[in-house]
Amino acid sequence: MTRLLCTLLLGLLALQASAQGFHASVDRARLNANETVELTLESDDATLFGKPDLGPLDELFEVLGTRQVNRLTTLDGESRAITRWIVTLRPKHSGYVVLPPLRLGDLQTSPITLHVQESPGSAANSKLAPVFIDASLDQESVYVQAQSVLTLRIYHSVSLYDDSSLTPLEMPEARIEALGEPRTYEKDINGIRHGVIELRYAIFPQQSGQLTIPAQVFSATLVDRSRNDAYQPFGPRPGRVTRVKSPEIPLSVKAKPASYPSDAPWLPARALSLAESWSPQPDAAKVGDSLTRSLMLKVEGLSSAQLAPLPATSADGLRRYPDQPQLANQISERGLIGSREEREALVPNRSGQFELPAVEVVWWNTREDRLERASLPARRLDVARDPSLEVEPSPAEAPAPAGVQGAPLWPWQLSSGLLSLTTLLGFGLWWHARRQPAVLRAAQVGPSPRTLLDDLRRACLANDTLATRHALDAWARQQPETLADMAARFVPLSDALDGLNGALYSETGQQWQGEDLWRAIRTLPSREASASSTTQEANPLPPLYPR
Repeated sequence: MTRLLCTLLLGLLALQASAQGFHASVDRARLNANETVELTLESDDATLFGKPDLGPLDELFEVLGTRQVNRLTTLDGESRAITRWIVTLRPKHSGYVVLPPLRLGDLQTSPITLHVQESPGSAANSKLAPVFIDASLDQESVYVQAQSVLTLRIYHSVSLYDDSSLTPLEMPEARIEALGEPRTYEKDINGIRHGVIELRYAIFPQQSGQLTIPAQVFSATLVDRSRNDAYQPFGPRPGRVTRVKSPEIPLSVKAKPASYPSDAPWLPARALSLAESWSPQPDAAKVGDSLTRSLMLKVEGLSSAQLAPLPATSADGLRRYPDQPQLANQISERGLIGSREEREALVPNRSGQFELPAVEVVWWNTREDRLERASLPARRLDVARDPSLEVEPSPAEAPAPAGVQGAPLWPWQLSSGLLSLTTLLGFGLWWHARRQPAVLRAAQVGPSPRTLLDDLRRACLANDTLATRHALDAWARQQPETLADMAARFVPLSDALDGLNGALYSETGQQWQGEDLWRAIRTLPSREASASSTTQEANPLPPLYPR
């Protein structure tokens, strides 16, 4: 009894380990005799080495080929290595055939039951049809908007003219996408060689309940080689027109689980990966640099049109210039792999630290029937100052350094008197200086202001964004205030600079017109005029004693 309990306990532990690290699946559970099936063995345990033992398959199956695929996926911010072995098998018997458990180290897979049907015309007393059609689904039950792959095979033992046609697959309650071009090959059935035309469709049901895959009609003209009449390319073709119909297949569509978050887009898929990349790397970012961030979402079992937009990057002090999302579909052995890439240019307008929030995508794992989350961790950007973008003030406007006062040498009464005298003296000097002409700034080394203004005008009227930016920086260095201050007090200049930055840092290739920027530079009021206008707006009352 003790030995029996230990055996049962070890068996339960083995099954639990198998569910965690080693899985087996097939591309279809129903097939005809002499057809092949693909068995996929998958392991996500990086500590397991070697290959699975395929010896138990020799009794019921013929192993035609094996290949290994290594993948690296990211789930919840953690990288996970997945190894797959894809084995092509041909059943030796018809009926219900069981794929036995296979072992990899101490782990083993669960058994899988296959239904191998007799091929049409394989019975001794049945007559083999010259043309017949077969249809099958990869799974009999799916979630709403999830993928179900329909495989249609047309067999013909006689030659066909090139006028064959197949009615289109139309389902108002589902989205349908063809999986590549039709594939042709040959197959031996009951000693008779047949040509096979294989078509695959990805079906995405849009409502839950019972769904029926409608029948499709294939029509073609059979080549009649018994007649000796000469073939006329423009006359009637000798032969017989045949039409065959595929069977109708029921499909059960399950509703969205109640445990799925109501505020998240519904994403039923077999696998999902989320990754990001930067160009250039943000480690040495400076003010004014353009950082391109790319977010790539890849989903197995959904088309790119079903992928919702990713959360936008939002941070105070970062200007965002998004590009159009890049959508793509890739055809694999299990159907569609949809991808969505979103690129955005991030331009910091100040130095310091920026906190980029985490990016999370909620999805439903249809293979394991559970809720999962894929996320990218939050990121902190350290942006340094760029000295080339800072305008040094002229010597006439440079603030005087604060004098260092020593310890007081006189009593506080004398200090108060001196302070009053210096205040009156300073007021008198100010009253005298305000009636004098403005002091000219010291001559600066380099091009004259007129030359820089002409360069800026030519660049703006030529609609050259890069030359305009260089000329604008050179002109701003000779101004008494920074470019940011000028834009802050003059709205047309701020709008024109936003248009220039959008053309510089966006990758959509938009056309930029420099007339607005040149008009804003020419009509830019002086700082004294802006201050006077601000004062008049703050004090709208007329003077008490007008002149």
